[in-house]
Amino acid sequence: MDGSIEGAEEERSETGALHRGDHSPEMERNPSPPPDAAGGDEAEDTDAIGDTVYSKQWLFSILTRLIQMVTKPSAEDSEGHMQLTDDDEEDLCRVWDMAMDSDVAGLLEEFKAPDILLRVIAKSGSPRLTEICVGILGNIACFPDTCLTLSQNEDLCAVLLLLFGDTDPPTLLETSRLILTCVSQKDVSSLWLQRIRQQTSLRSNLLFIMCSSTNTDLLEKVGELVDKLFDLDEELMKSWIAAEPSEEGDDGDSCLDLASCLFEAAKQLRSENPNGLEVYLHILHLLTTVNEGIQMFASSEGAGKAVWSFVFEVIVEDLCQFNDLAVVLHEKIGTLVQAFSVLQALYRCQEQWRSKDDTSIPLFGTILRVIQYQNEHKDESSGKDEQLQTLEEITTEFLSDICSRTTKDTVAALVKEGYLTEKSCLTAFGCLLPSCTTSFEHLLLMLSETNPQLADEVKKWFPV
Repeated sequence: MDGSIEGAEEERSETGALHRGDHSPEMERNPSPPPDAAGGDEAEDTDAIGDTVYSKQWLFSILTRLIQMVTKPSAEDSEGHMQLTDDDEEDLCRVWDMAMDSDVAGLLEEFKAPDILLRVIAKSGSPRLTEICVGILGNIACFPDTCLTLSQNEDLCAVLLLLFGDTDPPTLLETSRLILTCVSQKDVSSLWLQRIRQQTSLRSNLLFIMCSSTNTDLLEKVGELVDKLFDLDEELMKSWIAAEPSEEGDDGDSCLDLASCLFEAAKQLRSENPNGLEVYLHILHLLTTVNEGIQMFASSEGAGKAVWSFVFEVIVEDLCQFNDLAVVLHEKIGTLVQAFSVLQALYRCQEQWRSKDDTSIPLFGTILRVIQYQNEHKDESSGKDEQLQTLEEITTEFLSDICSRTTKDTVAALVKEGYLTEKSCLTAFGCLLPSCTTSFEHLLLMLSETNPQLADEVKKWFPV
């Protein structure tokens, strides 16, 4: 794939600010019916699309104009590609917005709009025109019946998947939205998954976007698509993990590593798009649920250590500052749950470099503060959020993992730096019982050898 994704956006004209299909379907005004349809109430009722005030004749005239644009283009560039006039853009943007209505979507299908739009996309030399056409299809796909018809169009679906090789961010964004809409509908998801497995270029195209784009909206939507694909098809996820350079084609491009590309996208989203960051953390977590993913992260040559350091910083520096826990647990609980899930999985599979990385002390302290805060505010959050319960389970298991491997030196440092006080000790030991007795006993042994007085206080509350 040649060129920069971001460079293509610089050529977009000021008309790019017109209506977008993922925005509100409201318009400045509804399209006016042709003069011969505006003669009276009866004519208007006959011309109306369903229960809307949109005009059938007006919509048909726009589709007719699209056909003419394909067969007898009035504006072409030097290579014979279609160009978009301002009037055409304005009218097509209105159709884009109108397609959010189910009656309009049904009429567009009846008028064979998907076939017409396919022909336009195939011949278009205008990124904006391609974006609008894909956006209209994306809105049509929001309804099960029209999505089914669209998804059965083999030629159209093949072209849409190939569009991921484009370099225009708005077009890529609308294509991602369209494919995500389709794979999210159970009646057609298996059909799309089959095509996606067969489209070998899709993996490299999506990974290229992840590792090269700075468009946070695009990165978020591509992440949502990949997340959905992996959630629906574990075998597809395994094949993407296992892909070798020889499987990427003969175009000379180097193989893009899945974990590294996810990591690059997550870094880009860290400060600018919290929702997107949560999506990528969930993808990383999905990778840790299969042996192939664990092996990838455990490899000394892979991105495991870089991902570990990044997620560790997200938890300790971004999410779990001393004065922000209440806000985080209220507004960013999903991100925190995913981050802890990833970090716990990496902790278990990265023994060889984790032992050289002195992160256990602040990590131990951070986990303790989260557990302690939840214990102190349990009555306030009881029964309010399943994610809080999930966070409690993950942090307890994570603490158990750390306690089962902790050393006397680490425990001494925890006490010295104020992470292990009498209050936090009671919190730690209390959450380890009754399910994590081995970790409880090991931590108590290490504490007894480094701070007998504190260990005695623990034994008063938890007789051994």
